[in-house]
Amino acid sequence: MSNGTSQKTPSAARERIRAERERQKKKDRIRRQLTVGAVVAGVLVVAGGAGYAVVKATAPTGWEAAKEAKSVAPAHTQGKNGTEILIGDRSAKQTLEVFEDLRCPMCASFEQSSGASLTKDIENGRYKVRFTILTFLDGAQGGEGSKNALSALGAALNVSPEAFLKYKSALYSLKNHPEEQDDAFAKDSVLLKIASEVPELAHNKGFEQAVKKGTYDRWAMDMTAQFGRKGVKGTPTFLHGDKKLVLPQVPQQRMTREQYNQLADANFKKMIDKEFGPAEGGPGVAKGEKDPSGKDGGSPGIAKGEKDPSAAEGGAPGIAKGEKDPGAH
Repeated sequence: MSNGTSQKTPSAARERIRAERERQKKKDRIRRQLTVGAVVAGVLVVAGGAGYAVVKATAPTGWEAAKEAKSVAPAHTQGKNGTEILIGDRSAKQTLEVFEDLRCPMCASFEQSSGASLTKDIENGRYKVRFTILTFLDGAQGGEGSKNALSALGAALNVSPEAFLKYKSALYSLKNHPEEQDDAFAKDSVLLKIASEVPELAHNKGFEQAVKKGTYDRWAMDMTAQFGRKGVKGTPTFLHGDKKLVLPQVPQQRMTREQYNQLADANFKKMIDKEFGPAEGGPGVAKGEKDPSGKDGGSPGIAKGEKDPSAAEGGAPGIAKGEKDPGAH
């Protein structure tokens, strides 16, 4: 019995040692698996984070993003993506097309001299107007003022056609319109400040939010794509059907800004009369208005009793001394 007991004891000890080693190996194996898993997970997290960073860095922003945004057209538009802005009595038989760029100095000059006459013809039902607002000057001069102002103008159009016309006039006004190279309209704060001059837009929260959020940015991009429509690649341009109307130039002579605007407006009326027939009250003159062409006395382009602006002293041709050329591009 004693000999048998002494032989079994070493054998049992060896079995316990073997079992302990197996348990340790299993623990080590599990630990290695967990470590590898953690490393792989960490790599995936880093890779995923890097991938997100790359996607975020390469994602379009600003006006590039606007190209891919959902198109929201303002009220009072029609046609594909709302790119037809038709203002006036729909029953008017004639349609005048006007192409403009909100950074264009010549468009501003036209608005300052003849915007009121254009609006009056619209209100009188003489014709309706299709406005095509382009933004090519952003590319030519650099910046995004044309597009941003157009987006804000879309927000005004969404309020009413009247707000559209008044806001466009305010943007083009002498005190508000920047130099062609100045990208001031790229700032929402500038556009909102000008909008405060328009009763329909002042304190209008809906309009303000649309400008700040860029609600009509994609629409502005859709309008931008109209560049070259009917072959038009410059502003301002006037069309009747496919016919390009020619706006006579103001004679080069010294004059004040007021005199320049008077002559420019008379030329616009002559162009319209030639194409659509005389307005009530005589060629180029609305009923009850004074003929600025000088037919009631005085030299051509000078009302009776007024001093001939060509006799003014100093200044460049067409400009009074010390004044800036209102027709300079």
